[in-house]
Amino acid sequence: MKKIYSLIAFMAVALTACQKQPNVSPAGYVKTGVTFTLAQSDYKLLDTSKYPSKSFSFKSIADANTYIPLILNAKEPQLSNGSTAIVTFTLAPLSIVLADSTNAKTAYTLTKDDYTLLPGNTYTDFSTAQILSWLPYKYPSPLTNQLAVLSYTYFESGATPNAGVPATDAFLYLNGAWQKIYRVSAAQYASVGRGNNNWFIASDIGSSTTIPSYINTFLKADPLVSTTVKTGDVKYVNYRYLTTYQKVMGLTYDGTNWVINATQSTTSFLKNNGTWIPDPTVYLTLSSADYTFIGTTSAGTTAARANVAQYKDFNISATTDATYWSDTDLNNAFIALLISKYKSPIKDQIFNVTYATYYKGAISNPTKTFTYNGSAFVIKPKS
Repeated sequence: MKKIYSLIAFMAVALTACQKQPNVSPAGYVKTGVTFTLAQSDYKLLDTSKYPSKSFSFKSIADANTYIPLILNAKEPQLSNGSTAIVTFTLAPLSIVLADSTNAKTAYTLTKDDYTLLPGNTYTDFSTAQILSWLPYKYPSPLTNQLAVLSYTYFESGATPNAGVPATDAFLYLNGAWQKIYRVSAAQYASVGRGNNNWFIASDIGSSTTIPSYINTFLKADPLVSTTVKTGDVKYVNYRYLTTYQKVMGLTYDGTNWVINATQSTTSFLKNNGTWIPDPTVYLTLSSADYTFIGTTSAGTTAARANVAQYKDFNISATTDATYWSDTDLNNAFIALLISKYKSPIKDQIFNVTYATYYKGAISNPTKTFTYNGSAFVIKPKS
């Protein structure tokens, strides 16, 4: 009996001790930022049916944005909403295997009758939009990665003479749709000593001046490409190789050059509503219209609002100035602007606002960071 009483007493003490423990939040759930490069073990966190689990790379930025959140959910489940992750990953070399690469099968000059294949067209010229609409009529059952190098009369209202101009453009049937791709021009061939026939030759393969390096130079020098390019952008380029072939090369912009090798790219992610998403951070540099809008708000003084609407900067020279903007006034102005511009922000989304200030004759461009807490925009404290 004594042993039974002792056991009961022990259980009672243990129960009492448990009841006296304070209530605490689940351990390990924290809001923080992590930075890392995906290792092979990270890619293997994906289901084996997903190709990156075996290739240890992504075919595109879009695929990285799809699969990295799945990796983060498995790798960093303890991080709470509002946490960020800066992830470096590998982009695989682009590989395009054409359905047919012979020039005789892929190059085609439109006849007069070809133009009438497009319903409603009565002219013997095409705009870019028209020829993209025409391609499914000419090639009703295209093969994957089918190439069409088309010579035709090109006309765009306001861009070409009324009679149009001769043009040769390349179109690739990629991912279920026809798209116009970049084509090396006669002037570009000539710039590297290949202008006699407008094609690359056998000695261009494997030499110090390879075809990829030629094309990198062409793309970087083309203002239609260079003025809008972003790291991770992909460009498919058509070129002629000898008299026999039409080729397509896929290149990725690594931030400096267009390359065909596997490249490293870095993207940010945010944990929101229990899952990871591509970082939706907004980088807003105030425009003339934004300063004008702030002039209509209730932030700052009447004189300060009129001044910023006129001069497109905020006077922070002296508190005694009638047009002076205090830090609180600036915050109120930017919050009013964010409310006006972004109607559906997500919780914990970050907004970096860059603006112009005037201080005793000098103009500078500081940045303030705001977050959306689920119900309002608030200034993010400096860490």
